[in-house]
Amino acid sequence: MKLKIKLPLLFLVMFIVFMVSIGCYLKFIFAEYSHISSSLLNPSYIGLLFPIFAVACFIFIILIMYIYFFIEKPIRLLNTRLERINIVHPLPPLVLRSNDEIGDLYNHFNNMEKRLQLAHKEQTDMIAAIAHDLKAPLTSINGFAELLAMQKGISENEKQEYYELLQKKSKYMAELINDFVSFTKEKQALDAMTLKAVEASKLFENIAQEYKYELSGLGYELVCKGLFTANIMLMVNEIMIGRVFGNLFSNAVRYGGKSELKVYMTGYSQEAYAYFEIEDNGIGVPDSDLSSLFLKFFTVDKSRQIENGGIGLGLASCKSIIEYHGGEVYAYSSEYGGLGIRFSLPLSKY
Repeated sequence: MKLKIKLPLLFLVMFIVFMVSIGCYLKFIFAEYSHISSSLLNPSYIGLLFPIFAVACFIFIILIMYIYFFIEKPIRLLNTRLERINIVHPLPPLVLRSNDEIGDLYNHFNNMEKRLQLAHKEQTDMIAAIAHDLKAPLTSINGFAELLAMQKGISENEKQEYYELLQKKSKYMAELINDFVSFTKEKQALDAMTLKAVEASKLFENIAQEYKYELSGLGYELVCKGLFTANIMLMVNEIMIGRVFGNLFSNAVRYGGKSELKVYMTGYSQEAYAYFEIEDNGIGVPDSDLSSLFLKFFTVDKSRQIENGGIGLGLASCKSIIEYHGGEVYAYSSEYGGLGIRFSLPLSKY
């Protein structure tokens, strides 16, 4: 029960108890002591009023104790926890078995601590991932450079191979840094993102037309199935949503692993959301890795990372954009044999 209901109800019950007690007591007094003088200053009257004051004090104490134990003390504990908050060494979650606003406040605070700890972990993991991904090509570059410097009798063909390997590793490092910079800029752009009303069917048709030709040029096929009815509107930033589709199609082509790749795009509305699905008939992703696909710098096959490009920020970027729009995204094993990505966008309320 919420405090806005609980507190008035408590005061009402205490008031009724107080009035009923007074009524019963006065009825008894008038029946037993009707001979007492009517003067209010009579000591007998003052003595008879003492039980009324005792009842009032008892009710007042009950209210004070309730406010202290169920309102003031939990808020004081929360303030103390705010001073001790530590995202490096997390404290046990706050526990309050209450379904009112104070209980909601405790739950929100616990969720806030979890988000702070997750953000700290993501930052730490990001630094570790960047260092790891830069270390491997740097080690190779140093090794090839040492070979070129120390081995004087290297043939021209061997030198050319070393130069090509150095160029490949350097290019990968440059792409890694560029992807990271782009991801950082994108996060900043999301904070200043503006939304506008867009018809869901037109958005679907525009995306389908753009990528049908692009995939066809690469020798792949895009199969589209739009189930949106007219006048279904979305509040989106078309540029950002376009990046989501671009990343998803790029991911399907890059890691599909099939020469005759087919990509399937489906769109439909259900209740207050529009849903978009991008699936393929490729080699798919192990079920154990599906929940990790949207983590920053996560790649299923590290050995193919340099060969295929990408550093594991594409799907993390999709997740950020979709969540900024108020939607959700998750991965699953497609019925076509490959990977499926489904994300939602809230429908416009206007």
